This record gives sequence, C-alpha cells and structure tokens, in this order.
Amino acid sequence: MANERTTLSGEILEELELDLAEFCRLCELPAEQVFELVDEGIIEPQGREPAGWRFRGVAIRRVRRVQRLERDLGLNLAGAALVLDLLDELERLRARLRQLES
Repeated sequence: MANERTTLSGEILEELELDLAEFCRLCELPAEQVFELVDEGIIEPQGREPAGWRFRGVAIRRVRRVQRLERDLGLNLAGAALVLDLLDELERLRARLRQLES
C-alpha cells in the first residue's frame, strides 16, 4: 500500500473519482469511519446515498491529513475538521496574496 500511496499524488490524485469501496480501500478505512468523516464535513462525496457516492482524489488527501492530526496531535474528528478548515483558509489567503503581489 505504501507504493500505491506514493504514486497517487499530484495531478493523478486530483483526477480520481472513486466509489465508496475503492475509497475505503485506498484510505485503509472501514465504511463506518468514512460515514463519520462525511458527517463531520471533512469530506464531501458526490451523490445522495452511500451506494452512489463518488469521491474525488482531494478527499484522499484530506483523510490523510486527518489521520496525521489524530495520530500526531491526538485530535478528535471535530478538532481535525476545524484544523482542516483553517488550513484551507490559509491556502486561499496565500493564493490571494500571491495574486495581489503579481
């Protein structure tokens, strides 16, 4: 799985579209944990019902960040969701700053 994680990066990761089973396999998570991530708003699948959910590659990156936050900082899902929101905002602000500087 480590090799698979290494190759799923950059543009290839962004282009992925996975069903629930594929997403669970790549993230090494049971479906119940994926449901919790969706409930917390950490990832947002396309589709209304779990059987029809589709996940984009960016969701894999978000799950990996949450896993690191839980492991390294001992955060729960709500805390990890807050950190992700703040990191997203920081990225948006940095992009805007770069745009204004050029």
